[in-house]
Amino acid sequence: MEWKKEKQSEKDAVLEVRDLHFSYNDEKHALNGVDVKIYEGEKIAVLGSNGAGKSTFFLSINGVLKPHAGEVIYRGEKITKKRLNHLRKNVGIVFQDADNQIIASTVMSEVAFGPMNLKLPREEVLRRVDKALDYMNITEFRDRPPHYLSGGEKKRVSIADIIAMESEVIIFDEPTAALDPLNAQMLEEVLRKMGEEGRTILISTHDVDFAYRWAERVLVFHQGKIIADDTPLRVFHQEELLKKANLRHPMLYDVCEILKKKGIIPDGEMYPKNMEEFRTMTDHL
Repeated sequence: MEWKKEKQSEKDAVLEVRDLHFSYNDEKHALNGVDVKIYEGEKIAVLGSNGAGKSTFFLSINGVLKPHAGEVIYRGEKITKKRLNHLRKNVGIVFQDADNQIIASTVMSEVAFGPMNLKLPREEVLRRVDKALDYMNITEFRDRPPHYLSGGEKKRVSIADIIAMESEVIIFDEPTAALDPLNAQMLEEVLRKMGEEGRTILISTHDVDFAYRWAERVLVFHQGKIIADDTPLRVFHQEELLKKANLRHPMLYDVCEILKKKGIIPDGEMYPKNMEEFRTMTDHL
């Protein structure tokens, strides 16, 4: 089914992909006819096994990869070679490995790199850098070499890079990979803050528990195609789909299923998405 966000179904999509195809070295298609619309302010989790096409999809809608066929449309305008910089300015990507993104000798120069490439006035660059460092709570790292920071600190710097660009759409490729629980919690708090500000966010992840509690929409990739596009709950209701995509149920989903089978909670649409909602639900038992 085609996703239609409530109250935005009649509006143009921020980003649209039509019949997108891409293959590496003329081998198996990494993308094999992807069609999707992304609306303003959405929080989208992109799921699928390794090799399903998630990262290739991200690099295509960010303009890093050129599709072999199909169209990428931003704000109603088809992206051509002349419009690539416009796309990259407005669709920012935070890579899984921060070392692949960080290039400068200090945190300040790293975060300033993108705005400087936009040829902004010096005062505007400094304003954006200060704002991004404060947003990610890394102002104290301003003059430090980023390559000597911890993994979690580097991740914060790489996110600050995109915040300084003031991108409309922000893509995260496996953002919690290699993060310890404390830094993963910090990242989730940043994502919550971004969501409250109305930013459009896409995240690829293997963490179904995170996807279940954070996302309002889930895209499931399999063999270069989107095989599901729906709410998290509806996606995780589909047993055959989960089996095909090598996904499992979120833990809270399974807990609710067990409680329903035992008659402890009534059957129906009562599926808390996080521990706070679960505690509220069980307080009435």
